Amino acid sequence: MTRFVIRRVVQGIVTLWVIVSLVFILFFMANPDPARLLAGKSATLTEVASIRASLGLNHPIWQQYLSYLGRLVTGNLGESYKLHEPVTTLLGRWVQVDISLAVGAGIIWLILGLSVGILAARRPRSVWDRSATVFVLTGLSTPTFILGLLLLYVFFYVLTTHGVSIFPGAGNYTPLLTDPAQWARDLILPWLTLALITAATYARLSRSSLLEVLGEDYIRTARAKGLSERRIVYRHALRAAITPIVTQFGIDLATVLGGAIITETVFGLPGLGENVVSAIGREDLPVIQGIVLVAAAFIVVANIVVDAIYAVLDPRVRLS
Repeated sequence: MTRFVIRRVVQGIVTLWVIVSLVFILFFMANPDPARLLAGKSATLTEVASIRASLGLNHPIWQQYLSYLGRLVTGNLGESYKLHEPVTTLLGRWVQVDISLAVGAGIIWLILGLSVGILAARRPRSVWDRSATVFVLTGLSTPTFILGLLLLYVFFYVLTTHGVSIFPGAGNYTPLLTDPAQWARDLILPWLTLALITAATYARLSRSSLLEVLGEDYIRTARAKGLSERRIVYRHALRAAITPIVTQFGIDLATVLGGAIITETVFGLPGLGENVVSAIGREDLPVIQGIVLVAAAFIVVANIVVDAIYAVLDPRVRLS
């Protein structure tokens, strides 16, 4: 198990190095004048020269690359040329929003999706199974921004016009440590928007995977021994059926952590997703570069964790 995890960690480090190198090529080598691009169109010649000197762009490419890696290792992602703050400071402030969004929505979509999928698999071709199919098709075909706007309209606009103020509108976010109750109140509609859309995928995955496992020989043997259906499903079949769900959950969670652009834009949440859109609009390339690297790191770490959980659930993975 230890060797398996170490091997996956090494592969993750190599993957991150490749991503970092590609980002370097994109922002520093593929541009004729990276300093001018980083500084923006309105920068003066003095500002451009200062940026060129601070980034070491007067040196050979290999020295620039080593200097770039050195800055990343020390956590120096540069400074936003529009907001005039260190990129690491900005990322630390924005990523808190994405962590809050990912944790709450992830719990909801996992519980909801598994519940619907397991119920449908235990009663195939029943009214529950058909209802689950409708839920899956509705979730997969509904755009995120449509559901978000619909929830805002019903639970904010309509209720507010009738004198009921339960959920806040867009553009509200309270840090968890400041007021936990208000934090949850501000995020409940974004949580539901992400969860209802994503839960459809988990319902479909869990249903198909559990139905496949329930047809295995060892499940029929367990039934022949007189074990209860509940014990067969939850003690034996579910562990074998849950592996694809673990993979999907790791990917989805890392994606939200890297910035749920549509949801954050609809609800005005100051996370990585909304801010990367703003950074693109104002051509703030140090911020864009930082968000790209953070999002990539989330994906790589999530895959390592998923592989480790896989090895615990299915020991055969360790030998692959």
